[in-house]
Amino acid sequence: MTDAPTQLPSAPSPRTPAFVRDVMRPKATTVEPNDHAAAAAYLMKHAGATALVIVDPVTGQPAGIITETDITHAVADGKNLEEARIHDLMTTRPAVIDPATRIPDAARVMTGGRFRHLPVVGDDGLIGVVDITDVWPRTTRP
Repeated sequence: MTDAPTQLPSAPSPRTPAFVRDVMRPKATTVEPNDHAAAAAYLMKHAGATALVIVDPVTGQPAGIITETDITHAVADGKNLEEARIHDLMTTRPAVIDPATRIPDAARVMTGGRFRHLPVVGDDGLIGVVDITDVWPRTTRP
């Protein structure tokens, strides 16, 4: 019987996504801070999104983010989503990431901050969102 040849780790395939820009969701759904939380829940359902970004109209930069977890906590706390406003539930000044960030670095930011979504910001403001489900599969090996 012969021993199987030792396999050396291979370099990533040219098609393997390496940067946030390769895996981000470019169509970020945005909302206004004074919208009702019920509107956010409706948009999340119909856009298939798990987070919505609140953009500063002057700078184009993310001013906040509201997630399905924020909505769930509001409901569990007995808040009426028809009365609660997004600005009451959102995380202000969310961490953001550059599209040229390497995927493992994005995963470290997410796990270090204990959050699942990062707005992706380019020179002109918000250009997308990256979710942990976009990042995590590309940081693990079979």
